[in-house]
Amino acid sequence: MSNFLAAIKNRRSIYALGRNVNLKETEIEEIIKEAVKYSPTAFNAQSPRVVILFGQAHEKLWEMTEEALKPLTPAEAFPNTQAKLAGFKAGLGTVLFFKNTDTVKNLQEEFALYADNFPDWAEQSNGIATANTWTALEEAGLGANLQHYNPVIDEAVAKEWNIPANWQLRSQLVFGSKEAEAGEKDFLSDDERFLTFK
Repeated sequence: MSNFLAAIKNRRSIYALGRNVNLKETEIEEIIKEAVKYSPTAFNAQSPRVVILFGQAHEKLWEMTEEALKPLTPAEAFPNTQAKLAGFKAGLGTVLFFKNTDTVKNLQEEFALYADNFPDWAEQSNGIATANTWTALEEAGLGANLQHYNPVIDEAVAKEWNIPANWQLRSQLVFGSKEAEAGEKDFLSDDERFLTFK
């Protein structure tokens, strides 16, 4: 098996994260930048945008998320929500993935024939960049899990880090040291998922 396929197979949702990491923050930042930079985008649009949070900024994100969710969560369920968010906060950092909406609009205007497709293609580009980043972090020995607290936290995030108005938050990739391995994963049978024709 190739190293690439092995990395894809090893990339799992790790929820028990810590800060026992041998890499420097600058090294992790470079891995993230390279993974995003070399991820393909339709029409070479390069629409994904990224904010990397370490230290107090990372912790602040999950504190803000807790504040935003408290009024939206039934009181009896909130302790479970708090415990989940504390697990994210225990990690080393978070990568915020955004979509540049101006890029999408400009392409829609320039290539009217494909206008309806550009929002979907931008989401696909974000997905590719996210998966590549997640796999690259796995290959570097880090664990991660992907969250989607947008749009609940969009306004608070934009205000806290002065995010441009044309950056739309799409996901949050939490990363850190693997404090426990991922659980077993079940797969659908190949017959249910794949068709091959010759």
